Amino acid sequence: MAPPLLEVEDLTVRFDTTAGVVKAVTGVSYTLEAGETLAVVGESGSGKSVHVLAMVGLIPKPPGRIERGTAKFEGRDLLTMNERELRALRGGKIGMIFQDPMSSLNPVLTVGFQIAEPLREHLKLSRKAAMARAVELLDLVGIPEPHRRVHQYPHQFSGGMRQRAMIAIGISCEPKLLIADEATTALDVTVQAQILDLVRKLKKQFGMAMIWITHDMGVVAGLADNVQVMYGGRIMERGPARDVFHDSRSAYTWGLLNSLPDHDDPGGQAGERAKRLTQIPGYPPNMLDPPAGDPFAPRNPYATERCFVEMPPLVQAKDAAPGHLVAAWYDLRAVRAQGATA
Repeated sequence: MAPPLLEVEDLTVRFDTTAGVVKAVTGVSYTLEAGETLAVVGESGSGKSVHVLAMVGLIPKPPGRIERGTAKFEGRDLLTMNERELRALRGGKIGMIFQDPMSSLNPVLTVGFQIAEPLREHLKLSRKAAMARAVELLDLVGIPEPHRRVHQYPHQFSGGMRQRAMIAIGISCEPKLLIADEATTALDVTVQAQILDLVRKLKKQFGMAMIWITHDMGVVAGLADNVQVMYGGRIMERGPARDVFHDSRSAYTWGLLNSLPDHDDPGGQAGERAKRLTQIPGYPPNMLDPPAGDPFAPRNPYATERCFVEMPPLVQAKDAAPGHLVAAWYDLRAVRAQGATA
């Protein structure tokens, strides 16, 4: 059996600030297989972006520091690599798509130049060959008139077109792993759907693995093979997307899913009032002083006494599909069933 493409073990990231040490990520462990799409979801501040950026050397040091852990990509530990070695991987075997293309793209360089740059750096293409490939990539991601657009600047592109250009940069060297950090957050829902369809097509075409970071559970429903739910810098639940969506075992995952609008019962019809969205009570933990136990315990109506004093390990969920893991001292399925019959 082939080893995982990416194997993360006990990754722990801290930020030293004047207010104290921010415990951004604690004990994150998982594997990513070749060709797999992993969605990492959670509220802002849950550690989903930080843990990935830390792996590829994109957090500022200081104040950031990796306290412990390993992150092996194709058997090599990313966390022990120097900047030169990481630069050889970033943009080459590891592609990146960032949240805001207007701030990620250089405003004084043409879009074509920015797409051609990794081709010249990693594939050693000539300037002419790289620009020709840039035109092909713009066409591939659905940019009209790519021969003309390749010479334009980011401000001459719409928001959706800029994000497509960022995708072109990310896939330019046909990476083995593509990391998308909130890649559709700034887009309207129509453009968002177009981008997701494009990403699915490109993933199939290039056979690449993907980590899709988002706070929107709805975005990943038709995209991910596996879903990893993070909260308070820890993994709360992980498993096949269908099982996590339809058989949630973490109260936090269940709360996120229930906060989504119900498009099958929108309300507002004659004689009906619009259905109120479900809210998760309380606030995310202060990562300068996170709770001693389960970070979601103060907001969890099903929390036990043990939840407040001891962090549960991430283990196979009871009577769940293989690989469906949860960190919980309570049995969500059982306590919800008891509540329904009470």
